Amino acid sequence: MAMKLLNNRKRGLNGNTVYGKQPFRVFHTAEAMRWVLDRERVRADRTGEEFSVVLFDTTNGKKLTDNAMPIRLAKLIVRRMRATDDVGWFVANEKIGLVLAHTSGEGAWKMANEISEDLSKKSTNPKWEVYTYPSDWLPAENHRVYKTDENDDAQSGIQAMETLFIKRTPLWKRAFDIIGASVGLVVLSPVFAAVAFLVKLSGPGPVLFKQKRAGLGGVAFEMYKFRSMNVDAELQKRALMDVNEQDGPAFKIKDDPRVTPVGRLLRKTSVDELPQLWNVLKGEMSLVGPRPLPCIESNACVQWQRQRLDISPGLTCIWQVRGRSAVSFAEWVRMDMQYIRSRTLWHDLRLIVETAVVVFFRKGAY
Repeated sequence: MAMKLLNNRKRGLNGNTVYGKQPFRVFHTAEAMRWVLDRERVRADRTGEEFSVVLFDTTNGKKLTDNAMPIRLAKLIVRRMRATDDVGWFVANEKIGLVLAHTSGEGAWKMANEISEDLSKKSTNPKWEVYTYPSDWLPAENHRVYKTDENDDAQSGIQAMETLFIKRTPLWKRAFDIIGASVGLVVLSPVFAAVAFLVKLSGPGPVLFKQKRAGLGGVAFEMYKFRSMNVDAELQKRALMDVNEQDGPAFKIKDDPRVTPVGRLLRKTSVDELPQLWNVLKGEMSLVGPRPLPCIESNACVQWQRQRLDISPGLTCIWQVRGRSAVSFAEWVRMDMQYIRSRTLWHDLRLIVETAVVVFFRKGAY
């Protein structure tokens, strides 16, 4: 019965299964567990309460040799979980996930450790990881670490949950990005050369501007643009915060005094963004996706706004064609979330065409 339960692919979120004489919660499929994770994040964003996830690796990174271990592990989890908790495959036939509502990272770690110790008496001891949300957005080296033994380095401690929310990039989308970026870099190479020459003539400083931006899952990457501002633009930003025209954590000024004459033309035509085709080719960005914010601005977003980091950032998205500089930051993020829920090849193609029209008529660009 237990093996049948673990191998069930059709139950989803409905119905109950009986294990022996005890009611056994539905063992969710991997797809259903993603739904559970998104549900708990929305709840946490509304209430501010912490929840945690424990991932048990039933393979320990290798081919499963103890076929009974997942069954024993599932039984131990069910004995300890509450009515508000959920369990199921997080990665089919590899990782079992336990979602603990209203539970701190420390509480989840303690529970996982106790389950692991009980399991080790009869079966292989699986590796496990604990994730908590909301996190403090700390770098990995600052995450809290808990170990059962000072000499045991098997556990990595409590980690931020943002990476678990990442949505897989469809193959069609990555193929579209590679083809589009490659063609763009080749076809537009004369434009690149001309713009580089103009930027160099506009004043001292590099041709390209590089800045750390928040990418997939909040991981920082170096984004490229043709330099459109003075070389000390970042130093001047603090003095201009009082005249910021964009609400929320983002920073935008229509008549930014830091922009050079050449840079103003580049911005009006969005040509300054073209070097990001290289970011797309590298896999750090996509042709279509939420615009990446500077790390400091992304970190200042409230919890629900960080959902825009679930997919790779892009060169353009709904905001570029329907809102751009005329909407609030909250509405900007809602547009990004709308795109995340409706990613299709046709939608991407339509947004690229609409972006080209907006750029041609120079609508809303700062």
